Amino acid sequence: MKSWSGRSGLAKVDLYTRVTAYMLLWAAVFVLALLLLTRPVRHEAPLVLVVVAPLLNLANAILCHRFLRRAMDTYLKPGTVLPPREVLPAAAVTAATTGAVLLEAATADLTGLLPGMLGAALVPFLAGHCLIHSIRVVALHQTLLMGVLAVLMTLTGQDAGQTLASVLAVAFVTGWLAVTVRLSLWVLGVVFELREARDVQARLAVAEERLRFGRDLHDILGRNLSVIALKSELAVQLARRERPEAVDQMIEVQRIARESQREVRDVVRGYREADLRVELEGARGVLGAAGIDCAVDSPGLDLPDEIQAALGWVVRETTTNVLRHGDARRCAIVVREEEDRVLLTVENDGVRPDGGGGVRGDGGPRADGSGGRSRAGTGLVGLRERLTAVGGTLEAGPGDDGTFRVTALIPVPRTGAAR
Repeated sequence: MKSWSGRSGLAKVDLYTRVTAYMLLWAAVFVLALLLLTRPVRHEAPLVLVVVAPLLNLANAILCHRFLRRAMDTYLKPGTVLPPREVLPAAAVTAATTGAVLLEAATADLTGLLPGMLGAALVPFLAGHCLIHSIRVVALHQTLLMGVLAVLMTLTGQDAGQTLASVLAVAFVTGWLAVTVRLSLWVLGVVFELREARDVQARLAVAEERLRFGRDLHDILGRNLSVIALKSELAVQLARRERPEAVDQMIEVQRIARESQREVRDVVRGYREADLRVELEGARGVLGAAGIDCAVDSPGLDLPDEIQAALGWVVRETTTNVLRHGDARRCAIVVREEEDRVLLTVENDGVRPDGGGGVRGDGGPRADGSGGRSRAGTGLVGLRERLTAVGGTLEAGPGDDGTFRVTALIPVPRTGAAR
């Protein structure tokens, strides 16, 4: 059995709540045992009741303790129902104990003791009973129980005033107990729900990190592998013609492959961020190597790091799409400031007349100004997620002049706006 210091916070709350409920139960049992040993009961009640009543009280404690434990487990697991075989034994012995108390009241002068004895006899069972039913049902049962007690007390010779006082006292004690136990278990249930919510939050964080990891790998490897494939194809053609430039192309392939390895390692560590200036220069070089005339218009802008990173990813992804899927001969990349926002546009020709160019990010036509379709549109989906994180938007679609344009718009606070 774990010590108190060795338990978690939730385990401590659970143990404290359960022990408190058990203490209420056994306190009632102890009180009834003391009242059964008072002088009026021992001297005026029949011997059989003097012997049987304490034994029934002990049996009531044992069975109701087990019933209370099962009731608490049932309350903490919504949707479960406690079977009748777990309830009936405790209810039967409680009824027998209450009957013994009423019989003693009929044979002895228990005017001042009767309310306490009845309350102590009923508390062990009602501690669990208030947990297995709704509040409305518990209130109804309590009302019926008090009515039955009033009838039985009248039949045992109690006058109307004493009956009313005893019933009100028992109703207050048992009602207070029901509220106390149920609120304690409700608090414990809330603590369990908070723990489950924390576990769900942790799982969502893991899932989000996996999505980020997959998105970054797609962005990195997509462009670099496209460049490697392009340069490898060029090297093959040059080698077949016995041109010495084939060696230079393969050296470039080797460099890009090593750079890809480094970038993948950075993604795994979670440290990698795209840099806008580096991505613009990279796009100019890569598209130029592919025979695409790339014009970059980007004045010196002083942007926050997170905005530069988001725009850098847009440049990288759109460049990858033009390389992999486009028939472009011209591409223009423009970055400019408009009031309190920065605008990035990537426009290329090569859109096919059949509408095969462009990706919506949902598995529809490609947004890269190319033919073909994206299997899941992960490129634009990832870009929109990145831009949404900094309050930006992304639009992509073909134009009337046979071009395709991707537009990224990000608001920039005036204090950190581009200069």
